[in-house]
Amino acid sequence: MSKASLTKIEKGQSFSVNEEVDKYRAIYYAGASGDFNPIHIDPEFGKMVGLGGTILHGLCSLGFVAKTVTDWAGDPGKLKKIKCRFASPVHIGDNLSIQAEISEIKENRGCLDIKVTRDDNTEVLKNVYAEVEI
Repeated sequence: MSKASLTKIEKGQSFSVNEEVDKYRAIYYAGASGDFNPIHIDPEFGKMVGLGGTILHGLCSLGFVAKTVTDWAGDPGKLKKIKCRFASPVHIGDNLSIQAEISEIKENRGCLDIKVTRDDNTEVLKNVYAEVEI
């Protein structure tokens, strides 16, 4: 993915990235956020409660999306809005596919509709939307 020249974006332009959820990601995020819920850091507990092992924090999944958008925009300060609905758990070892498309240009912002799926094509985040300053 190359950085966008945000003065030249057009409706329909798209970009995508794949991110692997490495085995330490939930632990890093737990340390940064202070959320040490056992479903995020204890594989046996995650299995016991029916999750199949540890699951990634929802906001960490959204963090992958924010990073994708800011890398594309070339400046973290360009991200002005981001939202989603958390739809399905992300497990350690999953690969996330993040696909974004410019759906609209309004005033000084590019509006992005984003789809986030894991390996089995399940959408893990739905109604993902971001705005970047152009």
